[in-house]
Amino acid sequence: MNVVFLDGASLPTPMERPAEATGWTVREKTALDQVVDVLADADVAITNKVRIGREALEKLPRLKLICVAATGYDCVDIAACRDQGVTVCNVPAYSAVSVAESVIGSLFAMRRHLLAYRQASATQWPQSSHFCVHGAPIQDLQGSTLGIIGRGDIGSRVARLARALEINVLFAEHRGADRVREGYTAFEDVLATSDALTLHCPLTPQTRYLIGSAEIARMKPGALLINTARGPLVDENAILSGLASGQLGGAALDVLYAEPPQADHPLLHCDHPNLLVTPHVAWASQSSVARLKTVLAANISAFAASKPINVVS
Repeated sequence: MNVVFLDGASLPTPMERPAEATGWTVREKTALDQVVDVLADADVAITNKVRIGREALEKLPRLKLICVAATGYDCVDIAACRDQGVTVCNVPAYSAVSVAESVIGSLFAMRRHLLAYRQASATQWPQSSHFCVHGAPIQDLQGSTLGIIGRGDIGSRVARLARALEINVLFAEHRGADRVREGYTAFEDVLATSDALTLHCPLTPQTRYLIGSAEIARMKPGALLINTARGPLVDENAILSGLASGQLGGAALDVLYAEPPQADHPLLHCDHPNLLVTPHVAWASQSSVARLKTVLAANISAFAASKPINVVS
């Protein structure tokens, strides 16, 4: 099989050639207008974030398998793949540990104001008349309330870690739901009572801009917002306004609406002391990346043996 990895540089370390690959091409990146030419002779495509849509698929009769190097597969037109007879496989839950630990790390950093105190150690501590420098109030995680939107592998693991720290956990029901399922709390109540809100839901038409100015206004004053899922789940301008007004006490954003962002993106230049912006790496622990590569290779092997696994289409 001829295998082409469209955006191999999206992984921090190279992926080894699958055993079944008679041809193996790893591209650093691929533009949308290059997809058809690049995949013209490919039996298998691997993509992390490069979009493969219907127009391209209709021009790629040889393509039989798309392996998404991620859990989310919104970069692939699933309906078009079904129509064209193309199998799509993803890598479920490979990064659940890494992302969940990133969320808990962000909670520690923001509730304890680690960025501000790091700055204070360099600018204020040497001139201090005491052994310590006091600034923003330091809050314990114990006894706080964490609202979780999304109860999949990652959201569930975040909940387990949080409960181990004696954090109260609330799973949010879908916004606008007619009834609240057992084990869930109404969306509006989660907004109003959580000390921190973390997002672990897929990006769909229903969840796009799930958290905007109206939702932030309903949140507990000074609450924290964490997004490690998809950038368009939140209104970035609303976050900036919430931070400026103090309605948001802090935000940890591992994803943005456009990735990579423009150099002048306001969130990259916001000097709020409790804003953490990281370049979409919450998933990228060494163990998670190793799992990702292993499952990608296994998906290709299973397809070659006509026993596909992790199939989403």
